[in-house]
This record gives sequence, C-alpha cells and structure tokens, in this order.
Amino acid sequence: MDITPLHLQQVVINAYSQFSSLTGGENASYIPYLASVSDHLSAAVIVTVDGDVFSQGDSEYRFALESISKICTLALALEDVGPDEVKKKVGADPTGMPFNSVIALELHNGKPLSPLVNAGAMSTVSLIKASDRENRWLRILDMQQNLAGAPVELSNEVNQSEQTTNFHNRAIAWLLYSAGFMYCDPMEACDVYTRQCSTLFNTIELATLGATFAAGGINPRTKKRVLTKSNIPFILAEMTMEGLYGSSGDWAYEVGLPSKSGVGGGILAVVPGVMGIAAFAPPLDPAGNSVRGQKMVASIARQLGYNLYRCI
Repeated sequence: MDITPLHLQQVVINAYSQFSSLTGGENASYIPYLASVSDHLSAAVIVTVDGDVFSQGDSEYRFALESISKICTLALALEDVGPDEVKKKVGADPTGMPFNSVIALELHNGKPLSPLVNAGAMSTVSLIKASDRENRWLRILDMQQNLAGAPVELSNEVNQSEQTTNFHNRAIAWLLYSAGFMYCDPMEACDVYTRQCSTLFNTIELATLGATFAAGGINPRTKKRVLTKSNIPFILAEMTMEGLYGSSGDWAYEVGLPSKSGVGGGILAVVPGVMGIAAFAPPLDPAGNSVRGQKMVASIARQLGYNLYRCI
C-alpha cells in the first residue's frame, strides 16, 4: 500500500466521520470533574515517526490524562532503575482483575504485578529517584512534557476533584507499604500518583507520546531523545497486557496494537517504527475505555492494515 500524507489524512477523516457521533457509554461519574466534561467532544489523530500530524475534530481540547499517565511514569522508572528492578519490585504480569483491585494484592502477597494497575502505578511512582515529594512530582511532569513535546500543566480542578475521592488508592498505598512493595512514604506516592493523573493533554500531544514510543524513544516533533531505545519493548508489552483494563485481551485479539486508555476519554495506540494513533471522546464503556475512541483508533489501524500479529 502506498501510504501518502493525503491518504493518512483521509484515513483519519474516515474514522472520525464514521464514529465521532456514535452514541453509548457514560462519562466517568466517580470523579466530579470528569462527569462535567461535554460528552459530545471527539478527536482522532495520527503522528508519524517523521513528526507529521494528521488530525480531525476537537484535537486541541485538553482533557485529563488519568491512567495514560502510568506509561509515562513507567518509562521514567525504567530509565531510573532499569527493567529488571521494575519487574522485581513491581511486576510485569496482568492481574486479571479490575485496575483498582485489592483482591489482586491479597492473592499475590501484596505484590502489585503490573505497573499499569493502580497499585502497581503507585509502587512505580515510589521507584522514581527523587530527593523529596516535589522533586518526584516535577521529574514525572518533565517526562510527560518530553513525551508530549509541549508544556503540560497540572489541572488544579482535576487534582482537587481526584484528591478528595481517592480513599481507595490511599488504602492500596498502605497495603503496598505493609507488604514491602512501596519504596517511599505511601502517602507521598499516592499524592504524586494522583497529580500525574490530573495533568491535561490534547489528542495531538497524546499521539505524539505514542509516536515517541514508535520512534524508539525520540520525540518526532522535537527531535529530542526522551527514552533509551531498549526500554521501549517493556513499555509496549505492559500496554498490550493491561493497557485497556479488563478489555486488554479483547483489544489485542481484535486490533493487535499496544495501547493505553484513561477514564478521561483518551486512548492511544503504538505502531512500532511507524506512528502513534490517538483518539478522545469522554463517554466510557463498562470497562472504563472510551466508546468512540476505541472505534476510531481501531478504524485507523484497520484501514492502514496495522496489526502486530498479522503475518506478511
């Protein structure tokens, strides 16, 4: 297939036109800020490893990054302590349970297993090399900005909304601490984790994040090396196993690309060596994934014939 810029733009237009008005799903209601976001917003974007951008819809609207932030912090932890330590101290396996499960911890003697569930994400935050709480937070924020290729801001409104409802995560943090899988003060890790979920990205920046992974750790828009190339496969493996919560297996079966979603309505997929694909729409399915976002990303992948498990 001869994939030209015109063809890529048409692919994005096709996906957006077909699915941007799809009904179904509901905004996340357990976080007040997310419940208030307009459910009519939609966007679809491709960013290639050459830095070319193809977008449609509300691609500059900024939304809460939420669980997608976990892959940014995982990337930083891999840079700080390496893949062996991350696997040993956090884990590298799917839990087979909801992203905020306490039962998963109990079944595995307190080990969180995956950096992409809440327990593992807080444990990963605690692995980041830092002199204090603010240094830990600023290093994570800096990583988000380098991956996005743009300034990233913490939304005080989102953060406040999250901090006042994160009792479950606080309990998980203490369970991790008691089991020996928390490597800083547990409330520090919980606070910083909550902040990292409360930053705002637009869909172009989200696709740029994916394209940075696709380009082996070099941001294709800033041309800056952000990550060590050898760490990328570990991130993509985790995205495949746990990136879409309980739907990760179905997504791998049907779409075949490493992906990550967030309850803010964002979703991204990585085509290694080729591009990042991102979409945004707030209404979620019961698993916590954007209803329209999944359809748009899957449509783009299928139109272009991208599936890591497809035999050539």
